[in-house]
Amino acid sequence: MGRESDSLSLALQGERRRGGLVQVSPTPGAVQSPAVLSGRGRDSAGLRGSPAPGTRASAGPRRAAQSSGEPGRRKCPGTHTRAGNVQAGDSVLIHAGSSGVGTAAIQLARLAGAIPLVTAGSQHKLQMAEKLGAAAGFNYREEDFSEATLKFTKGAGVNLILDCIGGSYWEKNVNCLASDGRWVLYGLMGGTDIHGPLFSKLLFKRGSLITTLLRSRDQKYKQMLVEAFTKQILPHFSTESPQRLLPVLDRVYPATAIQEAHEYMESNKNVGKIVLELPQ
Repeated sequence: MGRESDSLSLALQGERRRGGLVQVSPTPGAVQSPAVLSGRGRDSAGLRGSPAPGTRASAGPRRAAQSSGEPGRRKCPGTHTRAGNVQAGDSVLIHAGSSGVGTAAIQLARLAGAIPLVTAGSQHKLQMAEKLGAAAGFNYREEDFSEATLKFTKGAGVNLILDCIGGSYWEKNVNCLASDGRWVLYGLMGGTDIHGPLFSKLLFKRGSLITTLLRSRDQKYKQMLVEAFTKQILPHFSTESPQRLLPVLDRVYPATAIQEAHEYMESNKNVGKIVLELPQ
């Protein structure tokens, strides 16, 4: 509960939380999952589909339940640069690639000229990630994502790992991390305990383990992130941007169905955001 990212969550106008609520603003042209696009966005609990692409939401405030290149060394414009220091040409492994943070990370990595790879737990989620720009996706339920990553990178490993899982992934993360690679840890959904020679393996690769949270940051830092996002990232949500960023909405529930929304979130079936619609 309450695991959050200081580096990518601002790109979603909120924080990554498992079992929490964070505020977001509805954005015209949001990408939607097939469940919504096919008309399956309403269920017996009162589920409603999101507005169609290119249309503006007519409802009032909403809250979300959580859960890219040019030659040279161009840095990604955006808040996640500070933690991961992603560069053009970098390979980036994004865990939970179909989550709200993950779908943002894919697009921001592409915007930076990097090569995003993702892990997810179903073929549907991997397909959605690839539509957003992931170069490859690995189903962690069916294969060793570490070995698949090494195969994709021809043995070199990835330059950057964005990890919200933690303990249970440490050995596979280090295994597929490139020499001098960066491993950004911003969540512990897979546990906190480490059993094994983490330090010696990380030291051998000269790897950097970077931990980051948003909640414990001071107000000045958060204000700086918001300003950076507004200036450097927000313009890319415009329809006139050559590399347009799109928020990804899975389902929209009325606020009265908050329990159903949390149950759906805990089922781990969503791709992108689960949104609660507040009464006007």
